[in-house]
Amino acid sequence: MAKTMRNFAKWHIWLGWLVGVPVVMWTATGLYMVAKPIEEVRGNHLRIAVEEEAPLVLEDSTLATAEANLREMRVAMQDGRAVALLTDMDGVTTRVDVASGEPIPALTAEDARALTAERIVGGDKVRAVTFFEADEVPFDFRRPMPVWQVALEDGAHIYIGRDTGQIEAVRTSWWRGFDFMWGLHIMDLKTRSDTSHPILILFAALSLIGALMGCVLMFRRRRARVRVSKEQAAQ
Repeated sequence: MAKTMRNFAKWHIWLGWLVGVPVVMWTATGLYMVAKPIEEVRGNHLRIAVEEEAPLVLEDSTLATAEANLREMRVAMQDGRAVALLTDMDGVTTRVDVASGEPIPALTAEDARALTAERIVGGDKVRAVTFFEADEVPFDFRRPMPVWQVALEDGAHIYIGRDTGQIEAVRTSWWRGFDFMWGLHIMDLKTRSDTSHPILILFAALSLIGALMGCVLMFRRRRARVRVSKEQAAQ
């Protein structure tokens, strides 16, 4: 039994050296990710609340019947009017005025700037406005759609769909740090989305084994202390 416990202690030390760095990394990244409420991480506190509009009634609309290749139709209120967002099978989205059936032009840089100033706290302090095609979007957006990136002076990036006319994402400096820490946490800095891959599973399993061995060794150390105390008392 004593030999087995000694082997346990030896294996525990080697496992500690092997999984020590991942364990510290998981703890540190976890601490960073819980340091702020998720609502602040997502930038929800920067969005200016918009008064709810009356329910939409489309029965009397002059909007034409959807085409055969239409994949999705959503209706939203924009600038006080009902707007239909039509997405075809190729993923291309267009906006149509529900009342008149007329197409609405894609957003310009000035439109994106104005929408940011209207809907985002501090949105009038713009550093740059940049357009990105669907296949060239920045890594902190990661959605295949044409967008305007409105970069604010405080480091926040506001992404506005060129064809949807809506704010699609708010990326604060803290969000980008959170995203990096999440990638470290799941050991996937490339896509930051794979939460079940062999390296992560291996290190998680080794960490669990090391923790269990440590629990067993705690009882060994306790028994050793009790034995020493008895011997000292006998003397």
